[in-house]
Amino acid sequence: MEATSMSASSRFSISRGICSSSAAAAKRRLDVTPASGVIGWRGLSQRVLRFAVRSQRSEGKDSPGIPSPMSDSIANCVEVREWEMGKTIDEIAASQGITIRRRPPTGPPQHYVGPFEFRLQNEGNTPRNILEEIIWNKDVEVSQMKERRSLVMLKKALENAPPVRDFVGALRASYERTDMPALIAEVKKASPSRGVLREDFDPVQIASAYEEGGAACLSVLTDKKYFQGSFENLEAIRNAGIKCPLLCKEFIIDPWQLYCARSKGADAVLLIAAVLPDVDIKYLTKICKILGLAALVEVHNEREMDRILGIDGIQLIGINNRNLETFEVDISNTKKLLEGARGEAIRERGIIVVGESGLFTPSDIAYVQEAGVKAVLVGESLVKQSDPSKGIAGLFGKDISK
Repeated sequence: MEATSMSASSRFSISRGICSSSAAAAKRRLDVTPASGVIGWRGLSQRVLRFAVRSQRSEGKDSPGIPSPMSDSIANCVEVREWEMGKTIDEIAASQGITIRRRPPTGPPQHYVGPFEFRLQNEGNTPRNILEEIIWNKDVEVSQMKERRSLVMLKKALENAPPVRDFVGALRASYERTDMPALIAEVKKASPSRGVLREDFDPVQIASAYEEGGAACLSVLTDKKYFQGSFENLEAIRNAGIKCPLLCKEFIIDPWQLYCARSKGADAVLLIAAVLPDVDIKYLTKICKILGLAALVEVHNEREMDRILGIDGIQLIGINNRNLETFEVDISNTKKLLEGARGEAIRERGIIVVGESGLFTPSDIAYVQEAGVKAVLVGESLVKQSDPSKGIAGLFGKDISK
């Protein structure tokens, strides 16, 4: 589909709820003129605005499965006001504590020496950490994938996709059965920090061993460049008859990825609060609901946790114990984020908390369970085992398959 841009003089109307505590405040129409260089609607991100405009043009306004970015459930009064005041997407992200930039703020400068062209690295086009590097690469990768396979093609593929399984229900059932955190076992060949974890990597065989060992659900890495995963691995596991619901472990930055994940058999997806502003998460979770996908929203610190607890409808929150800047792991991060009012709010709302990173022993599992975790996502300590099913028993200190 062709990209659609909006000039500074473009005008459109947005229907949203008025920001007021009064019960009489219902709805009104806003005429908004985007300023030059200011991010467009969809909560101040041009990505989904353009996505929605392209979708509506190519498929018609009555096409099901694509929520309108003008929806009242997505509109956020504070963000609308910030947009009207002329804030950019980087400023909006920064105001929410997000340091990961979606793409290089400046294009790499070109330099010529005779017939050769090269690019100099500078502060503007050099990633600050590995997550930012992954996101910059993902932005380019997704753009290329969308050119090869349009949203129309993906929606057609959904007609033949296997039915969605209950990811959240599987976690709850496992916790009730074992009285221990439900296991989301990760099918992962490599990582940026550890390199290749398993040379003899057979995703279907590993997934089968996880299921036999008592895993409630599986997480499948689909990033190719940094984790040597693929959507084909996800599809192969689903087609092999594995009964465990599947989490597509991808760095989601575009709605297109959600449709791709569902077409390959995913039952859930990962959304990272360190990358996605609040309104992105609201919009993407709305699409997840339409597609039947569960959304595991990952946080790393108190501010991200507070942001996600401020969003309605969240069922799964993952606490990653890995520091994004240093890549150091500290499982006490889980306990810190679940103390006090945050933990109370999570319990009252029935949110399942998933512990992530740094879990290697039965004492680690017991520690995060005592903190309030009802599920854990574990990859490295299991996939490296010659028999992953026995590795699960070793991790929990007992056989959880029965």
